[in-house]
Amino acid sequence: MSRKKNENTDAYKMRTRLIHGALNSRLWDYNHHIVPPISASAAYKLDSVHRGAEGFSQYGSESAEHEAPIYIYDRLQEPTSGFLEENLATAEGGETAVCFATGMAAIAAALGVTTQSGDEIVAHHTLYGCTYSLLSHWLPRFNIKTVFADLSNEDSLLQSVTGQTRVVYLETPVNPTLQLIDIEAVRRVLDRINTARAADRQLILIVDNTFATPYCQRPLSLGADLVVHSLTKNIGGFGTDMGGAVVCPRLYHEQLLLFRKDFGGVLAPKNAWSILVYGLPTLAARIVNQQKSALKVAQYLERHPKVESVVYPGLASFSQHALARKQMVSPDGKFAPGFMLYFVLKGKPATAALSAERCIDYIAKNAYSITLAVSLGQIRTLIEEPFSMTHSALPPEMKIARGMSPGAIRLSIGLEDWHDIIGDLERALEQV
Repeated sequence: MSRKKNENTDAYKMRTRLIHGALNSRLWDYNHHIVPPISASAAYKLDSVHRGAEGFSQYGSESAEHEAPIYIYDRLQEPTSGFLEENLATAEGGETAVCFATGMAAIAAALGVTTQSGDEIVAHHTLYGCTYSLLSHWLPRFNIKTVFADLSNEDSLLQSVTGQTRVVYLETPVNPTLQLIDIEAVRRVLDRINTARAADRQLILIVDNTFATPYCQRPLSLGADLVVHSLTKNIGGFGTDMGGAVVCPRLYHEQLLLFRKDFGGVLAPKNAWSILVYGLPTLAARIVNQQKSALKVAQYLERHPKVESVVYPGLASFSQHALARKQMVSPDGKFAPGFMLYFVLKGKPATAALSAERCIDYIAKNAYSITLAVSLGQIRTLIEEPFSMTHSALPPEMKIARGMSPGAIRLSIGLEDWHDIIGDLERALEQV
């Protein structure tokens, strides 16, 4: 759903706008509601055949962008997710957003509307396991090939692009290693290549912004063409509802709606309502507190004698600290390194992996402030071992080559008191 620019709200800070959303919306007259209503109807009553025909005719078309929508069927469009789409577009600084049932549905849609049979994708060599599976297992069935490369290296990117390349895809920070990719640098390379390409073969840059969220980073302003999110994570924030979104120029809006309609990955109104009312409005407040705790925890782990290395963009020791300060910035210009940590225990790989397993198992059975679970971005602090869990779809040799150590630990910091998080980690590390 396209963002409706409102002169009365532009002067306000993003933290305020995430709470109040659009002052007026063409989706539904709810000016007397403090909390937006939730739609709960699979189909909508039509006054006439003409109105039904008009609704199908206007669906997804650019001409409908300035008209009140005619709702027909929940899978096509409904107002609750429409409100969320408006606010997500505002948060990311995009022209439009389209919501999906999950983050993977959003990623599939973004790739589905930008590629076709015979095209190639160049993706960063380290990705979330399910994204890797989509690129390496499912898209080849549609004759869409993916080349994996180091997108932090300009030469690697240049060598990987061919005449068939249509999309460049990356996460930043990368899941789970927290490596950063310089979005502006990638954009400059693509722009140079695009000068020799036809208008319908321009390279398209897609960035997964789930780890950073729009509070810590806005890739569209740095040169991305489309941004994808798992709303299930910190935008949703409470771990109760799945969702995904693509934020992009209006150019892609109609195709994304049609893709969603035909493939059926629709965000349910209940899920949209929870994210709209509870998740997005509290995003800024939650992240401000989460990243304060993340820095305290990272500093503690960095000093611990049993910890080999700690990766957190907020640490001065982070190898890409200068890039983090340039790229990971809140809407009001403050450094926003996020809430994710990645650390490795000391010892040879097999020893470190066994130590990590003991540490995490102790937490699973005994810790109060840390939970063993594979998601992230919740109000609860979550811990997991990516090598054998979230990134199990990647071949072991690839994971090791890309900097993922067996037994390395991913920690998503929640809203618990940081003293309690450190206390539970301290007791767990005593077991190794």
